[in-house]
Amino acid sequence: MSDVGQALAFAGVIGLAAVSPGPDFAVVVRRSVSAGRLHGMVAASGVAAGVFVWSIAAAVGVAALLAASAVAFTVVKLAGAAYLMWLGVSALLAARRGGTGPDQPLAGRTEVRLWVSFRDGLLTNVLNPKCGVFFVAVLPQFAPVDGSAGDVLLLSLVAVAVTIAWFVVVANLVAALRRVLSRPAVRRSLDAVTGAVLVALGLRLAAS
Repeated sequence: MSDVGQALAFAGVIGLAAVSPGPDFAVVVRRSVSAGRLHGMVAASGVAAGVFVWSIAAAVGVAALLAASAVAFTVVKLAGAAYLMWLGVSALLAARRGGTGPDQPLAGRTEVRLWVSFRDGLLTNVLNPKCGVFFVAVLPQFAPVDGSAGDVLLLSLVAVAVTIAWFVVVANLVAALRRVLSRPAVRRSLDAVTGAVLVALGLRLAAS
């Protein structure tokens, strides 16, 4: 198994990647403001699930194949860019309507809306091929050359734990400020900024 030092070093690298501003952060913040603490944490779980998918994919070579194939990389990249821009346009439309978006929980449909929050976090991560390239580059640096499946699983769980810990903190901090952030003027501004950021990130991903 990977020793404690390797696991901690890997956790540090994943932590630096997690705290870097990006689409995952924007999605968790928006879900926390629009739908509350629980939805923000569920979105964080979706992001962490995406991290697990990419770490396992890197371990079995799928992500390496994706990184090596221009066509496959482009398909995933464009799908991810389109999804980010869809989320961004939805936020901009919500801002135009006055800060009340279609993603807010509806009476009797909490479970459905929780799934939407999880989906947004998951797809934002899974449809970003740069995450796959990141794990292809980083994971081999920490997994032993003669490592077993248990080594890879341990590192994958470390990545998941660090990611979900960070984004759960973000969700709770944002939710604690929800009373202020949910004011119509503030909410419109937040939706507008978040939407613009997501659209910009989508365009950047498509052009990269």
